Amino acid sequence: MSIPDFTGIEPESSWTGLKSDEAWPRQPALSIRGLSKRFGDLVAVDSIDLDVPVGSFYGLVGPNGAGKTTTLSMSTGLMRPDSGTIRIQGVDVWEHPLEAKRLVGVLADGVRLFDRLTGEQLVTYSGLLSGMDRPTVAVRVADLLRLLDLEVAAGTLVVDYSAGMTKKIALACALVHAPRLLVLDEPFESVDPVSAANIRDILAGYVKSGGTVIVSSHAMDLVQRMCDHVAVIAAGRVLAAGTIDEVRAGASLEDRFVELVGGRHHSEGPEWLRIS
Repeated sequence: MSIPDFTGIEPESSWTGLKSDEAWPRQPALSIRGLSKRFGDLVAVDSIDLDVPVGSFYGLVGPNGAGKTTTLSMSTGLMRPDSGTIRIQGVDVWEHPLEAKRLVGVLADGVRLFDRLTGEQLVTYSGLLSGMDRPTVAVRVADLLRLLDLEVAAGTLVVDYSAGMTKKIALACALVHAPRLLVLDEPFESVDPVSAANIRDILAGYVKSGGTVIVSSHAMDLVQRMCDHVAVIAAGRVLAAGTIDEVRAGASLEDRFVELVGGRHHSEGPEWLRIS
């Protein structure tokens, strides 16, 4: 499979006349300080600090309700935080939202797409919204549909896509403007193994060329194999963050995760569940 060349990716941004690498030579791809969010009495995110290095493949793991999706939603401008600052390559997400959003591609879990468009129309629409000219968008849309095995379904309404196809077309929308940072919430959920392998190849090429990927997932083995950095989040707080080896501390990522998060019950279950 031919992987797209992301070398020298540069945002379509009017915020600065400099190339990204010249403008922000030492900035993290994502920098979070004191990030907090409440929903009534529930503290979903509790004063999180986190730095994601440029060029890293960063995993975000945690139990259900840990605050991962809320953190990513605030980090990409989809949800306003109660407090804290978020910068994407030095650009404040809430002070300069348009400039920041040009730098990031987002595959958000549970966010509805314009599913009355065809797959080709949806990705084209996403590209045009980012400010690219139509000929450039057309070339990139064709490349992405081919790479994600969606050429046959290009003229089908997204509402008629399977769950896996919907996930792939959403990924194409996130990639079409060649962002500096790609934030993916459960990108492999409902995706078949062949498509998942193709997506991993695309993401690996993207990171190799200088892009940064943040992926939230419950699949510890996948994160351990794909990512070079990881953060473990529970109850809205970062319990550990660093390189995979630093966080694992000599154990598997799954065992280390269970140790940090707790809550495992060593039990064979109630008597009535035993067959004999």
